[in-house]
Amino acid sequence: MKTSRRSFLSGASTFAAAAMLAGSAGAQDVISEILQSERRGNWDDTFDARASQGDKVASHLPIFSPQTVLYIEQAVAQYSNIVAQGGWPMVPATKKLQLGVVDPDVIALRKRLMISGDLSTSAGISQSFDTYVDAAVKRFQARHGLPVDGVLGKYTYAAMNVSAEVRLGQLETNLVRLRSMSGFLGGRYVMVNVPAAQIEAVENDRVVLRHTAIVGKVDRQTPILNSAINEIIVNPYWNAPESIVRKDIIPLMRKNPQYLTENSIRILGPDGVEIDPATIDWSTEDAAKFRFRQDPGKINAMASVKINFPNPHATYMHDTPSQGLFNKLMRFDSSGCVRVQNVRDLVTWLLRDTPGWDRQHFEATIKSGESVPVRLAEPVPVYFTYISAWSTGDGVAHFRDDIYGRDGVDELQLSQAL
Repeated sequence: MKTSRRSFLSGASTFAAAAMLAGSAGAQDVISEILQSERRGNWDDTFDARASQGDKVASHLPIFSPQTVLYIEQAVAQYSNIVAQGGWPMVPATKKLQLGVVDPDVIALRKRLMISGDLSTSAGISQSFDTYVDAAVKRFQARHGLPVDGVLGKYTYAAMNVSAEVRLGQLETNLVRLRSMSGFLGGRYVMVNVPAAQIEAVENDRVVLRHTAIVGKVDRQTPILNSAINEIIVNPYWNAPESIVRKDIIPLMRKNPQYLTENSIRILGPDGVEIDPATIDWSTEDAAKFRFRQDPGKINAMASVKINFPNPHATYMHDTPSQGLFNKLMRFDSSGCVRVQNVRDLVTWLLRDTPGWDRQHFEATIKSGESVPVRLAEPVPVYFTYISAWSTGDGVAHFRDDIYGRDGVDELQLSQAL
């Protein structure tokens, strides 16, 4: 353990370290000093150059790993101590706080960031939203999966004002989930974390690719499952599930009779013969008994590629023509399947050991427009999981919106309240 005063005060492990070195009374003294402190520091003060630091938020450590379990256990100890000392103050969510602002509410913000370890106590207490507070807010945002812009908006305020007690419970709930998945999962595997809307491609206990994802809506949830990716379909046909035919396609046809034609979707009867949409009564749901298949192409719902794996939910991963959706903060927009940003990088990694399917051949096949199924030489395990809190280092706790309400506390369903 580092023992210099500068190292001791810097980083997110301030309070856990204090508890271990000086006992709970010492930790209480540190937190009490923060909460009771008046103005210390102004714009012209020389603050510690490492005032907003600590272990890095970004990491190549897989969420599923024994090390992550160890780190989240440390986070539970840290947050237990914070709760025991009374938690952190609420930050009034009434103003747009950002770099350059001087406002009394910045005092509460500083105290809040210090207690959670995002801002060193050496930064002092003042009304100034300086560069150290800016860096600390950005660190906080990164830990919570928010846009890292340093601006206190509604989502950052909502995440910041979840109580320490609730965050502790979230860590404890997810520790149980992580412990159940900390064994050997394969030399190579893919993990889809639904609350984070993120995908990890893991090899030799290291994240080699990380992808932004779009997962299921609250009323069309992405399932939790374990399987193995065994097939890639280049330029896939899209067969619409009956649920989408009923909920989406039939209502759209009632509004626009040309919808199927405009989107290259064909209706096929039981014998595979194409059916003219004009012969169907769209005021009923009779069409749901037929198969709706979209031709390969740029407007195909799966765009260039589909990633298959056996499962009882008919769930798969795929590309999408709607790339702009990946820029959304809340990426819960699908009907249960998982859309993958930069999916061609993931597919190239998956096909690495499949003879004849290097990146060049893969890209050439996409350009051909021909629908081609490819069996993986070695299936790659895939895990769809629900981890809304984890840790990537001593004192670096990550939290996400409990989008499906599985953590059992309404306060954690932030997006539902905003």
